[in-house]
Amino acid sequence: MTGYTERVTIVVPSDITVPSLGTVLVLTLAPEEGLSASPRPCTLGAAGLANVERAVTDAAARAATGEIDAVVLTGTGPTFLAGADLRLIRTSGDRAAVQETAEAGHRVVAAIADLPVPTLAYLNGAALGGGLELALACDHRVADPGVRAIGLPEAYLGLLPGWGGCTTLPRLVGPDAALRVIIDNPARSNRTLTASRALEAGVVDAVLPPAADDDPGGPLAPALSWLEHVLTGDTPAPDRPAPSEQDWQEALDARRSLVRTREVGGAPAMARALATVESARSLSREAAFAVEDDALVELIMSDQLRAGLYAFDLLTRRSKNPVGRPADVTGREIESVGVAGAGLMAGQLALLLARSLRVPVTMREIDEDRAAKGLAAVQAEIERATARGQLGANEAEQLGSLLSVTTDVSDLAGADLVIEAVFEELDVKRTVFAELEQVVRPDTILATNTSSLSVTAMARDLQFPERVVGLHFFNPVAVMPLVEVVRAERTDDVAYATAFAIAESCRKTAVAVADAPGFVVNRLLLRLLGEVLGALEEGMPVSVADEALAPMGLPMGPFQLLELVGPAVAEHVLVTLRQELGERYPDSPGLAEVVRTGRSFVRGEGRPTASSPVDEGVGELFGSRPVAAPPDAGGLLERVRVALAEEVSLLLADGVVADAADVDLAMILGAAWPLHLGGITPYLDRTGAAEAAAGGRFHPPGEADLPH
Repeated sequence: MTGYTERVTIVVPSDITVPSLGTVLVLTLAPEEGLSASPRPCTLGAAGLANVERAVTDAAARAATGEIDAVVLTGTGPTFLAGADLRLIRTSGDRAAVQETAEAGHRVVAAIADLPVPTLAYLNGAALGGGLELALACDHRVADPGVRAIGLPEAYLGLLPGWGGCTTLPRLVGPDAALRVIIDNPARSNRTLTASRALEAGVVDAVLPPAADDDPGGPLAPALSWLEHVLTGDTPAPDRPAPSEQDWQEALDARRSLVRTREVGGAPAMARALATVESARSLSREAAFAVEDDALVELIMSDQLRAGLYAFDLLTRRSKNPVGRPADVTGREIESVGVAGAGLMAGQLALLLARSLRVPVTMREIDEDRAAKGLAAVQAEIERATARGQLGANEAEQLGSLLSVTTDVSDLAGADLVIEAVFEELDVKRTVFAELEQVVRPDTILATNTSSLSVTAMARDLQFPERVVGLHFFNPVAVMPLVEVVRAERTDDVAYATAFAIAESCRKTAVAVADAPGFVVNRLLLRLLGEVLGALEEGMPVSVADEALAPMGLPMGPFQLLELVGPAVAEHVLVTLRQELGERYPDSPGLAEVVRTGRSFVRGEGRPTASSPVDEGVGELFGSRPVAAPPDAGGLLERVRVALAEEVSLLLADGVVADAADVDLAMILGAAWPLHLGGITPYLDRTGAAEAAAGGRFHPPGEADLPH
C-alpha cells in the first residue's frame, strides 16, 4: 500500500434551463479523467472533498445573486459516489490529517444542506457511505430503478457513517429505519438497498424511470420533471412524522445486544455507531457533527480498522485474480458433467454446476433407492428456490431438465468433467476413480471434492493421473463462496486451469492450495477445535471452554461449529490430520464417545446456529487426561492463538499457499473468519501469538495494522 495516491474525483458543473424552474445547476461527480472516460467508482479523499466543497461554495454564491434556481447533484452512471477513499484511509497514520478529512466531509454536507435554493440528489448509480451522506444533505433524493447498492456500509468495515449519516438519517426516516441501514444491514454480511428498498425505507423520495434515448431533456429529464412537480405542489413531498420518545427507545434497545456481542468480539464500530446516533438525536447539527468527528477519528486510528480494510482489499481485489492460476492456459470446455454420488454434497454440487454451467449434469449412485432419493432431494431444492423467488418458473423447469441420475457408471462416459462426492475415505475414492477411468475419455477431467485427503494418493494408480484435480467446495455449496483448488503431484496445466474456470463460472473465489493434509481451512479449524477438545480432556468445563474464544469474535462458538460440521466428520478429519501431521492434533476419546453415543454438543433441533445453547452435560464424556490445574478461559484463548500461529507458520513453510494473504482469504470465505480481524494472520500478529509461536510477524507493520 505504500506510495498509493488519491484517485481524485472532480465536479463537472453545467447549467440547464427548465422553463418552470429557471436555471438548474447540475454538479456531476466524475473521475479525474472526465466524463468521457470509462467511469470508475468515484471516491473522496482530501483533494476530491476540496473539489466538491469548492463547487458547492460557488453554487451558493451564484444562488445568492439569483443566477441559479436549483441544484442537482448526480454521478456518472454506474456510481453516484462510493464514499471515502478506503485505500487512503488504510495508509494514513497522521491523526491530524484524519481529523481534517472528517471535518471537511462535514463542511461539505453542511454546505449542501445550507444552499438557499432547492437541491436534489439523482442517484443514477451506487450511493454508498459518504456518497449517500452527501445525498442525504440534499432536500430531495430520487433514484434510477436499476440502482442496486444504496447504503451505509461503514460499520461492516469497522467505521461509522461519519459525514452526517448518524445525525441526518435518523431525523429523516426515523430511528428504526435508520438503524436498519446503519447497523442491521452491515451486520448481515453488508447488505445494501436496491432503489425500490430505499424507497420503502424512506431513504429516497421516488424511483424514476430512466429517460428515453431520444428525450430532448437528456438523461436528467425525469429527475428534473419530478423536482418541478414537487416544487409546484403537483407531487406532494413525502410525509415524515417526527418519531416519538418511545420510537427512539425501542429502536436503540433493539440493537444493544447485537452491538455488545460485536464489541466483546473485538469489533467496536457498531457499538460506537449506536452510541453516536443516540447522542446526536438531541444535539444541534454542529454539536452532533463534532460527536461524529470524534468517533470517526478514533475508529480510523485503530488497528482493528486497518485489519478490516486489509481484509476488504483481499475480497475486492485479490479474490478476482487468484494467485497460482495458470497464465495463458485455456481449460477444457465443459459441455456435460458427471457427479459420482447422489448424497447431500453430491446433490448440492450437481445443482450448482447445472445452474452455473447450463450443461447436463448426471449423478451416479450405486443402487436405485439412493439414486431416486438423491434426485428427489435436488428437485425439492429447486422447488424451494422457486417458492422463495430465487428461480423463475421457466428457469426452474430448464434446470430440472438438465439434471438426471443413474446407477450405471457408463452413463458418465461422455462427460467432460466428473467430480466425486462420495464418502471421505481414501480407498473408497480411489475405487471410484479407478472405475470412472474405465469408461470416460482420456481427456475427461476427474475432480475430487475431498476436504482433507491426498489428491495425489487418489490419482497414483490411474493411467492418466495428470487429469485429476481437487475442487473442494464448502457446505452449504450454494452459499459458501470459497473453493480450494488443489494441484496434485502430477496435475497438468489444462486440468488445473479448468478447475479455476469452473470455480469462476460458479461465482466462487478460488484459492490455490498444495496437496497437503486438510489444505488450509480444515487444517486450521481442526487445530483450533483440537485445542478446545484437548482442554476438555484435561478437565476444563464445557461452559468455560464455550466462553473462552468469545474475544476472537468468531461467527459461532466451538461447540456450535463442531455440531455444524458433525461430530463424526470432525473426528474423522481430526484422526486423519493426527496421522498425517502429528500429535499437535490431539487424540480425543471424548469426541469418539460423542460419536458412539449419538450425543450432541448443543440443544435443540435443526441446523445449529451461533445462538444454539450448548449442552454442558456432554462434558461428562471428556476428561481422559486430567491435570491438576486445567486452563482457564484466558489460558485456552492464548493456547488457541499460539496453536493457530504455529499452524499458519507451518503451512506457509510447506508452501501450501502462496503467502499469508491467501490464508486470510481462505479463512474469511471458507470459515467466515471475521473481517475486523483481517482474517487470521493480522490478528495473530496483533495479539503477539505470531511472535510467540513463529518468532516473527506474518505482515510488516502498517500492512494490516496502524502505520507506525
